[in-house]
Amino acid sequence: MEWLSAFAAETFTTQFLFALASIIVIDIVLAGDNAIVIALAARNLPPALQKKAIIWGTVGAIVVRTLMTLAVVWLLRIPGLMLVGGLALLWIAYRLLTAEDDGHGDGGANTSFIAAIKTIVIADAVMGVDNVLAVAGAAHGSFLLVVLGLLISVPIMVWGSRIILRLMERYPVIIYIGAGVLVVTAVKMVTGEPLVKPWFEANAWVPWVLYPLALAAILGGSRMIIGNRMRAKEPESSAA
Repeated sequence: MEWLSAFAAETFTTQFLFALASIIVIDIVLAGDNAIVIALAARNLPPALQKKAIIWGTVGAIVVRTLMTLAVVWLLRIPGLMLVGGLALLWIAYRLLTAEDDGHGDGGANTSFIAAIKTIVIADAVMGVDNVLAVAGAAHGSFLLVVLGLLISVPIMVWGSRIILRLMERYPVIIYIGAGVLVVTAVKMVTGEPLVKPWFEANAWVPWVLYPLALAAILGGSRMIIGNRMRAKEPESSAA
């Protein structure tokens, strides 16, 4: 037991605990948009599959995030990573808003279930860059802290997505609020890309235009698509 006491004394120092507290705060702040993606992706599934999609989607996201954490130094060398990720996230936000409930029968439900998990994993991989970088920075090279950071993010994403999912079912407007958060995150990623960041800093007015423009394009465009889709279905229901 002496070795265990020595290990605890050397590991759980004030600096370690401060770093762990920082990682917990980072997870709480940055895992919010991941929870929104999970809730949006699972919202059209049958209730019996929603819980499974949340759990398996989170597991897949954590696996991807673990691999990203291990390769964080290499990821930082990829030019245009944040730019491409931000543009991909805009597309994901649009697809999540315009997704239809196609789960007719077991086959359709299973297809939607797999599609939801794929969306969760891909979106988390795109958005997880900032979380990985923040946790890796706060860990200061401590593998134990990195592992604890990943473990802490799991319940935050699972519980957070369940709460958001219930709120979406009761207040559908939250779906658009959640998608808006993803759009803002996407624009932040684009403007933070090292390749173009100096240009955005030199033209500080551009981001202020990009944010409302992206919100209008994704939220307004998806609203228009959904409206056209509903109007196209009206003659079918009238004929029936």
